[in-house]
Amino acid sequence: MQTRHGEGSGTNESKLPTNDANQLQPAGIRIAAMKAGFTIREATEADVPLIFWFVRELARYEKLSDEVSATEELLRRNLFSERKGAEVLLAFEGKEPVGFALFFHNFSTFVGKPGLYLEDLYVRPEFRGRGYGKALMARLARIALERDCGRFEWWVLNWNTPSLKFYESLGAVPMSEWTVQRMTGEALRALAAQAES
Repeated sequence: MQTRHGEGSGTNESKLPTNDANQLQPAGIRIAAMKAGFTIREATEADVPLIFWFVRELARYEKLSDEVSATEELLRRNLFSERKGAEVLLAFEGKEPVGFALFFHNFSTFVGKPGLYLEDLYVRPEFRGRGYGKALMARLARIALERDCGRFEWWVLNWNTPSLKFYESLGAVPMSEWTVQRMTGEALRALAAQAES
């Protein structure tokens, strides 16, 4: 399962990183057993190669590989520095990485509370249909409640029927009255240049 993504065929997957840190559960990290042999844990800096691998696999499925400008160093800096931009959960079946979720907080002025925004959810194709995507979503919902978030939101590509059905089965409601706006590159620089010093 993926947020902006969907059920892929799993073909042309690149090789998983073999760093042992990606397969071991570090001391001091809270592990939650969701099923026999299935665990979800918070990512650590040692997991950056695995996180980057998941990001590239997700982009490959979405046919957006050419849009990935992230690097391991950018992920390391923005996920594990003093001012973290996002958090990551990793899912394992035994020691085998099966999926990840990357999320961060936004804020709703109407609700007056922070929200939890899911940027990416991905489960490797060969592990889909076993409840792992639902387990990751359930963990994120629990985090949202523990942190007193007023909302749990994400985007889904409109062609991604399997994921749309998956999220609907969890009780999610599409926000069809809204459209996503984005500014990048030259448009972003041009607008920033108009700001008063």
